[in-house]
Amino acid sequence: MRIRTAGVVAVLGLALAASGCGGGDDDSSAPAAKESANAAGGKLVIWADDKRTAALKPFAEKFGQENGVTVEVQAVSKDLQTNFVTASQQGSGPDVVVGAHDWIGNMVQNGAIDPVQLAADQKSAFNETAIKAVTFNGQLYGVPYAQENLALIRNTDLAPEAPKTIEDLVATGKKLKAEKKVSEILCLQVGQNGDAYHIYPLYTSAGGYLFGTAANGDYDPKDLGVGKPESIEAFKKIGALGEKGEGVLKRSIADTNSIATFTGKKCAYLASGPWATVDVKKAGISYDISAFPGFAGGKEAQPFVGVQAFYVAAKGKNKALAQEFVANYTTKPDLAVALYNAEPRPPALTAALDQVKGSDPDLAKFTEAGKNGQVLPAIPAMAAIWDPFGKAEAAVIGGADPAKTITAAGKTISGSIK
Repeated sequence: MRIRTAGVVAVLGLALAASGCGGGDDDSSAPAAKESANAAGGKLVIWADDKRTAALKPFAEKFGQENGVTVEVQAVSKDLQTNFVTASQQGSGPDVVVGAHDWIGNMVQNGAIDPVQLAADQKSAFNETAIKAVTFNGQLYGVPYAQENLALIRNTDLAPEAPKTIEDLVATGKKLKAEKKVSEILCLQVGQNGDAYHIYPLYTSAGGYLFGTAANGDYDPKDLGVGKPESIEAFKKIGALGEKGEGVLKRSIADTNSIATFTGKKCAYLASGPWATVDVKKAGISYDISAFPGFAGGKEAQPFVGVQAFYVAAKGKNKALAQEFVANYTTKPDLAVALYNAEPRPPALTAALDQVKGSDPDLAKFTEAGKNGQVLPAIPAMAAIWDPFGKAEAAVIGGADPAKTITAAGKTISGSIK
């Protein structure tokens, strides 16, 4: 499951970042780290979510032993980004935080994280897309450890062939429903407040966009696509799949039950990411993974590509030690593999990916499904998107007028962008 603080569940995804200002390959950083640690009480505090906390602890303890300090990995189960920014402003935050890469713009704007310095050979050891995702305003703000994107997971006993279009998927799903083999056509989480992350492939296929791009390729917050004619047409198509249309998209399918409905064999198709495969395998379902299909005659469906990484807190008590941990310790393959084992997202570190891909063919399939995806915007303006866009999506899927609803959402978003 991918959780984000604005209420959209996408893929813990999804995209975690880390940062620091020193480190690199400079051997002098370790003594400096120890000196800083002694001055601050000899403790390094790391905040992560529940799943990553357990995987990080043994590595954190080893780092602590090597540097003569105490390292605490603390689990923050809800609203990690919000809690971190608030704690940072109050001077009570951690030294290192693990979070989605699309948090970067907001955290930089709030002065909560520092850039991190990696040597050229360290950077080249990572997937190029992952490095791009954690780069903001020309500076690297995180050390990535995993990458993720949505794909279509299907029960091959119910749907042997991958659908070429969403219309193909609907036709097969309706047939299976008529035969009482399933109760739902598609498990794509919407919920009462919508889910911009999961609907995005269909939104892009129907011609919608969030932000245009500047000449240098960066997202341009001044070019907001929500509320434009393209987004209205996209939401008309999404609405046609909704509760008063085809019944494919439903608010009753949410982050709490979408995967379980699929593993319970109540639907043949699941829109989800690599995090879902653990439950799918446990259920003993025969499955395959393919790119999420778009509308017939439409554009290619483009999922968000998220990256997960480590950040150095700008107001942490042990900044030098945090820099050392992030720049020179989280870049090791054994840590990346441990995090993969905790939750199977494709490692961003090439050496780690090479270690695990032989035993997990799903990794290559998810990577293929996301090869034409869009890097999830990390600009501060993205924070204004999630809630209004999601609520507009839920309303349209429930039967609200697409043009009025998405136009109003566009105005709300535009008014929130500074």
